Amino acid sequence: MSGKTFTCTLQVRWGDSDRLGHVNNTRFVEYLQEGRVQFLNAVFGGPGVRGAAVVRKLTTDFLHPILDDSGPLTIELWITHVGTTSYGVRHVVTDRDGTTCADAEASMVAFDLETSSSRPLNESERTMLSTYSRTDRD
Repeated sequence: MSGKTFTCTLQVRWGDSDRLGHVNNTRFVEYLQEGRVQFLNAVFGGPGVRGAAVVRKLTTDFLHPILDDSGPLTIELWITHVGTTSYGVRHVVTDRDGTTCADAEASMVAFDLETSSSRPLNESERTMLSTYSRTDRD
């Protein structure tokens, strides 16, 4: 299965680097979140249109440092699986030279705000997510 890949760019902000001169790992996580929010807004038509989802697990491999002049960064995202209540989002962050700086996967869970518990993905959500579904082998 080979679906679409969502791509967005982010700038390295002046305050993102630490005293060692590179972007701190916690900022990497913010970049992943910013990319994921752009992806979900594009796929589901913006906040308020889509149902809530929360991050259950985030696994990140930090592969190469990001420096102040590494930007703009490119974040590619796609869906790795769609389950009953959850889905996986793969993120690959590259710098302006095309060097892969991070490879991450988030396990997202559809969430009911009224009951504070997981909920099944509806058919519309499943269809939209499946458009971006691919395996690592694609």
